[in-house]
Amino acid sequence: MSRSILEALTLSTAMRCAPHDGCSLLLRVQASLTLHESLRGLEACSMSLDTQETQCQSVRVSRASRRLHVGQQLQVHFECFEVSVAQSLYVTLRTVPHFCGVRLDQQYHVEDCRDQDVGRNLPFCFAGKFSYWVDRGRKVILVQVPEAPADSDYYVRLCLKWFTCEDVGAPVRVTVNRVSRAVSLPYSRELPCLCLEGWSATPDAVRMQACPFENDTEALWDAIRYHPGSQALSWEPACPVSGHVSLCWRPEPGALCHELEHSGRSARGRVQYPLVDTQPQLCLKFSTSRGFWVRCPFERLGFPAWKMTVRPAASQDHLRVTFFSPSAASFKVHLCHQRKMWPPACHPAIQATPLPPASGGFMADSVVAFVDIPRDEACVPSTCIQGWRTDVHFSTPQQLCDLQCTPRGASQSSLGPRSSAKIPSSRSQARGATVTPEGPYLGRGSTACQPGDLGADPSHCQNLHATPAATQGTAD
Repeated sequence: MSRSILEALTLSTAMRCAPHDGCSLLLRVQASLTLHESLRGLEACSMSLDTQETQCQSVRVSRASRRLHVGQQLQVHFECFEVSVAQSLYVTLRTVPHFCGVRLDQQYHVEDCRDQDVGRNLPFCFAGKFSYWVDRGRKVILVQVPEAPADSDYYVRLCLKWFTCEDVGAPVRVTVNRVSRAVSLPYSRELPCLCLEGWSATPDAVRMQACPFENDTEALWDAIRYHPGSQALSWEPACPVSGHVSLCWRPEPGALCHELEHSGRSARGRVQYPLVDTQPQLCLKFSTSRGFWVRCPFERLGFPAWKMTVRPAASQDHLRVTFFSPSAASFKVHLCHQRKMWPPACHPAIQATPLPPASGGFMADSVVAFVDIPRDEACVPSTCIQGWRTDVHFSTPQQLCDLQCTPRGASQSSLGPRSSAKIPSSRSQARGATVTPEGPYLGRGSTACQPGDLGADPSHCQNLHATPAATQGTAD
């Protein structure tokens, strides 16, 4: 027998209400088929995925009907199955007699108490409703437990809603003879998947659920850790997230955060970036259907960062770019021309010449590399000098733009003060995070720039060590 004789299986929920017995839910099962001469009937079975309990019904086709309607399409309606609120079912439709491979299967979820009709008419729903208040200052949720049916006890708990709702601490049992039916549940983070669940201590009780922070996504983006040993940066979602994560470079306060090549990752699970440069301008960008958020994890916690200065070289035709680092590192330099669209147009990279460490080892201000660049190219208006670290997988540049170069032959005293004009650190509006024992949860902050002695306008120095901009994007 061809499998195509069973064409469709249609399932729907119905409600039956009696004056004295209240309302109950039923499952309607309808099948479409092409009648075959060997078909004597159909059988529909509904199995509860929670209890494995199975109910079956069959419909017979008489011999006279088979001869009269063979080859025609028929609609078959089964008697309704009794079901429960929020029940998960597996429904199977097979022929009578059973032919191998000729069957239809479908999984079905009965509406829960959030459905308007179900919540209003099913006793299990309105009898088990609880109310709650959130005290954000004390990080406590106060739950008022209802009077449970049949004088039974009542359970309430906090859980994280993934595929199932996973316990956050043990459930609290409110006994029948308890004077106060108020329960206080402490929480640590305001996560969108942190939910309250309450149910009566009776068999097959319906569980009521409410998620107080379902629109609060800010805490999701703070779970960033840096692992100093491997120089890896990682993030792991505390709740189910559908979106995109990438590393980006934010050159100055208020600027767009430009995504780094080959750094895009799905936000569905743990994300890790190996060998990351700990520069304040290196950020993580999170994008979802609700908007986007930027976190710059190396802004405040004093992570060792390299620095770049530009000053006259021994040759009057060149400028010297010098790199300072507390540890061994390799660098390159780009000369780039600013334009309206990103990215800027850059010349091929010039590798910096490394220098051996001093006898005392690397210090915070150790010179580790330098490179000389043509003055005529670097001093062209709208030109930026970009310094990049090359011995890591992911890095962001430091850059100095629109140098105020003095004419050739001018005395060094006219180039401006040596080690001049550190910029004032601006106040960051980006959210930060806390510190954990495993590896630091990363914070926020700023690093003052150290421009060279080219007499640059201090406002341009902000490109050398950018301070953080406000967090970008909003949630609905």
